[in-house]
Order: sequence, then C-alpha cells, then structure tokens
Amino acid sequence: MILVTGATGFLGAEVAKQLAERGVALRCTKRASSAVPQLLLRFSNIEWVDADMLDIAALEDAFEGVEQVYHCAAWVSLKQAEKKPMITANINGTANVVNLCLINDARLIHVSSIAAVGYAKPGELTNEEHQLDVNAEDDGYAISKLESEMEVWRGIAEGLSAAIVNPSLIIGPNAGTKGSGQLFEAVRKGLKFYTEGVAGFVDVQDVAKSMIALMESGISGERYVISAENRNYRELTTEIAACFGVAAPTVYAKPWMMETGWRLARVVSAFTRKQPFLDKIAAKAASQVRNFDNSKIKRAIGIDFKPISETVKEICTALGRP
Repeated sequence: MILVTGATGFLGAEVAKQLAERGVALRCTKRASSAVPQLLLRFSNIEWVDADMLDIAALEDAFEGVEQVYHCAAWVSLKQAEKKPMITANINGTANVVNLCLINDARLIHVSSIAAVGYAKPGELTNEEHQLDVNAEDDGYAISKLESEMEVWRGIAEGLSAAIVNPSLIIGPNAGTKGSGQLFEAVRKGLKFYTEGVAGFVDVQDVAKSMIALMESGISGERYVISAENRNYRELTTEIAACFGVAAPTVYAKPWMMETGWRLARVVSAFTRKQPFLDKIAAKAASQVRNFDNSKIKRAIGIDFKPISETVKEICTALGRP
C-alpha cells in the first residue's frame, strides 16, 4: 500500500494521479472539509481517508499496511498572524509522519521547498549544499520547511529510508488561479509591472515524476533541488503575455518600489480586512536573482525536464484568453 498525504493539493494530487494510473493500491489523506480533486475522481484504486497531520489516531489508521509514503501535506500561509502556528503545525505534522514511517518500516519521500535551501554567492548556482540560516530568515514557511527537514534527518539517523525534494516554483494548468497560477492570472488581466528577478521553475508533472523515481531508486539520506529552468521574471511575463495575446508588462518595479508596495499593501489590508495584494516575502523574492543547479537530480534519476515554455502554453490554454 502506498500513502500520499496532502493529496488534495496541487502537487499531492499530481503524485496521486501518476501513481493511480499505474493501477497500484493507493491511500490518500485529506482534511474532512476538503473535496476530492476533479482529476482524481475517476480512479477506483484510491482509498480516501480523513486524517489531519496532527491527529495521531487518524494517522495511525491511515498508515495500516503502508510501505511507501509521499509526504506532500503542509500548511502554506504568508499571513503574519499564522506564522507561528504554521511553523508548529508543519514541524509536528512531519514528525508524526516520520515516527509512523519508522514504526511501520515504510520508506518516505518528503516534500520540502526551495525556500528551505540557503543562498549561493552572487554569480553561483544554488544547490543542495547551501544551508539556510534560520536565525536570519523572515519567511515563516521557509522556516517551517527547514525545521520539517530536520525531522526527516532525525528519522534517517534512527534508521528511516528517506529522501527529500526541494522543488522550485511549481507551475501547471491544474493550479488554476491559485498559488503559482496567480502570476498567470495577473498577466492575463493586464499586469503593468515587471521585475528583474530570476527564479527556478518546474512543471508539476516533473516534480511528481522525480519523487516517484526517487522512491523506486531506494536512495536514502539525500536532498534534491527539483527545478527545470532559471527564468527572468520580465522575460517570463512577456512570454505569458504573448501567449494570452495581451500587452506585456512595461513598467520596471525597482526593489525600493517593491519594498514600498508591500508596506502600502499592509496598510490597505488593515482597513479592508482583506489579504494584502503584496506581501513582504513575495516582494523580496520578485527582485532576487537565484539560479538553481539541477544536476544532482539529473544524475540520480536521469530525468529530462519539460521545457517551461511548453507548460506556459498549456496554462494559458487552460485559463483562456481574457
């Protein structure tokens, strides 16, 4: 039996889909309030169970007979008020999964994030060896993912067979207008501003493929950056705009403007009581230049990543012209 946590999420659903297409016995967890994703409704070989990552009793039941675990579940929030509870929930949830994997002798593939990887020197590629300084980090999500990795390493030290993946910005049609889909929707609606930041991007299908290949490889005690291409935000948004048939962003948002923007957004949010249109972490990331090295995962499983331009076209087709 294979278990996928967080299977209602963007990545978890893709992992479950690829596994279910193989006809394997599959168990997927979801919150009681979550609906089964549309792309998974057709599979009769998926057993759905309601299990919060902090509910030990429910997790113990979910782990019955399980030999492999893909841990995709995580709380993602940029709200300052949710920073501490998110960090606690993600760490404790991962600790519970690790402990149950040890008890049941199950192999684990843990989904972390590129946010949990440290920063390279200017001009160098960021790889798995770069360590994030948690004491200097403001991003609560990054902290939660790094500390969650520590739980996995603790499990490995206790005999757990496990590997960690650190995906860059995951994109794909099934994201819709949420998460990474927000960038595409913003361009579709006429985004005017661009930045000169650089980030890693990867198709959700390739992340899932990498995870499954790593599970089957038996490799343990390693972490892997999963990223297809490093793309400049200006060039990428111009490409997306052309795909939608709309005008490309033409106003350069300098770093100081982004700094002002998130502060203004916070003030506006206080009056409207709505989510800020720009947050500190996103504003900072938009101007950063981070180039990632994907050579380690290529050596490990021999994957050929899907060109990001192909994924861009698929997303634009799914969202449709404005």
